[in-house]
Amino acid sequence: MTVCVAEKPSVGQYIAKVLGANTKHDGYFEGNGYQVTWTFGHLCALLDPNEYNDQWKAWTLSSLPMIPARFGIKVTDDKGVQKQFNIIKSLIEQADEVINCGDAGQEGELIQRWVYQKAGCKCPVKRLWVSSLTEEAIAEGFRALKDQSHYQHLYEAGLMRAIGDWLLGMNATRAYTLRYAKGVGKDRQILSIGRVQTPTLALVVKRQAEIENFVPRTYWELKTKYRNTLFSAQLPAEEDEYAINTLEYGQQLVDSIKDEPLTITSVVKKKGNEYAPRLFDLTSLQVECNKKFSFSADQTLKLIQSLYEKRITTYPRVDTTFLSEDIYPKVPATLNGIKDYFPQVAPLIGVKLPKSKKVFDNKKVTDHHAIIPTGQRPDNLTEDERKVFNLVALRFIAAFYPDCEISTTTVLAKSGEIDFKVTGKEILKPGWRVVFGDNNVSEDENSDEQKTLPTFTEGESGSHVPELQEKTTQPPKFYTEATLLRAMETAGKTVDNDELRDALKENGIGRPSTRAAIIEKLYQRKYIVLKGKSIHATPIGIDLIHTIISPLLKSAELTGLWEKKLREIERGEYTAQQFLEELKTMTTEVVYEVKSNKAGMLCPVCRQGTVIRGNTRYGCSRWKEGCTYAEPF
Repeated sequence: MTVCVAEKPSVGQYIAKVLGANTKHDGYFEGNGYQVTWTFGHLCALLDPNEYNDQWKAWTLSSLPMIPARFGIKVTDDKGVQKQFNIIKSLIEQADEVINCGDAGQEGELIQRWVYQKAGCKCPVKRLWVSSLTEEAIAEGFRALKDQSHYQHLYEAGLMRAIGDWLLGMNATRAYTLRYAKGVGKDRQILSIGRVQTPTLALVVKRQAEIENFVPRTYWELKTKYRNTLFSAQLPAEEDEYAINTLEYGQQLVDSIKDEPLTITSVVKKKGNEYAPRLFDLTSLQVECNKKFSFSADQTLKLIQSLYEKRITTYPRVDTTFLSEDIYPKVPATLNGIKDYFPQVAPLIGVKLPKSKKVFDNKKVTDHHAIIPTGQRPDNLTEDERKVFNLVALRFIAAFYPDCEISTTTVLAKSGEIDFKVTGKEILKPGWRVVFGDNNVSEDENSDEQKTLPTFTEGESGSHVPELQEKTTQPPKFYTEATLLRAMETAGKTVDNDELRDALKENGIGRPSTRAAIIEKLYQRKYIVLKGKSIHATPIGIDLIHTIISPLLKSAELTGLWEKKLREIERGEYTAQQFLEELKTMTTEVVYEVKSNKAGMLCPVCRQGTVIRGNTRYGCSRWKEGCTYAEPF
């Protein structure tokens, strides 16, 4: 008998249908030589500290760092979980072969492997790897099963991620709580520290501090109106980046040209193409849904996961915006499947579709391709699911439309000794833009480049009206979920260019599939709150970041380098053992740093003041109130 283990009941039920396993039992389906069962969530987890060592049950600084000689796993302590695990175990014990039908990603691989290990699986295990749950994709996947050893590096990366989170999370949380948290016993505040959540919180706290400490400055810009077109002066900036820093200087410039004509010195028209927006990866979809619908990252993930399970869209937890070349022959059928829902598909039916490297590139695709429709009829969707599906479908359709042809015009002018410039853009052929309509243009429609300019002739001259526009420097903006997701993706670097963003993804903090959960965890722990669409750090969150002395724990860049190594493990370019040794060293250093730094900790005598450092000894900040704590160093 072949036992198939799916990621959740709904997926298991559909796989059973495809395989002809139609007889329902408690916790599995059977038929046609198959038994199809399922996990739900994390059936297994790493052992708790006290399950390795009795001395680790109590929270004490002397017991840190906690580094098990060998990590172990257990079945989660939940009656429903344990019942399902026992069903899986009993099926595996009688199986001739097991097929891992879990979520086709790092976390899914880890969940399944742990279940098989705990169940004592001794028979061969193969892997089903699919990018959608359509009948065709599942059938194709079963024809291309691979031995689980093919995915060993993926499992090792997932395992090291889990161990890393355990080592740093458990040790740093205990160390900082014991040393710096307020309260005693059950009333003690827990300072929760995580490998990804803490640097993410640090991004929010840093941005908030920049806003609160921002000092606005006034400056001026010189403009002039000629033939109802506003030209901008091209003045060299001073050392402080602003060309006109005083009203007096600005007025001198106006006076110097107000009686001089404006002469057009150059008119350059340049035709070019704008490419359709890239297909979605998970992060870009979460960003777009937050901008358009104010959906949280977690809400978007749940919606696109539901669409995947309904077989309407492909696998969602991806970090690429490209398709593999083997998808190209399937595109006509996919478009044909959704043509009744999107009239924009009609011009693409029956014609040879373009095969652009902007869309199809095997080098940019590893385990999964970008999120696209499967071609199944998108029926019975909720209103929110429909919104998300429409975004995915329209991006896919637009990818096969012609480029948008534009003409960019740059006009240079001169008045007296001052140069001026204006730039405008004209759409000659809308191409892919017709797919989205007028309300979906992504550029800022108020920018100069959106303007269609009148026809200027080189050498023409005439009167103009110069003016000074007073401006004030603006502080950075609070993070929204959209911009925080982008910051996590690029380890805190502000990047607008898609190619540069691709290069930084390797060093992003967290995975596309986990970033939403990290943000949700920060909300739940009351480290951040949402005000409108803006994310604000709470006093608790700010205090936590200020308390943390280890750069490793709050640096997005350092955490990003760690993520890079995990990806290298996944590709077989770095060993799990090397990474584990680094983890142990990092954990030991973090704990030692806390232990050796007593300044700022809660007073061990009165438990009300904090420890301060004098010339030769530590003391309590409440020494004037009579606290007797003193300790030489």
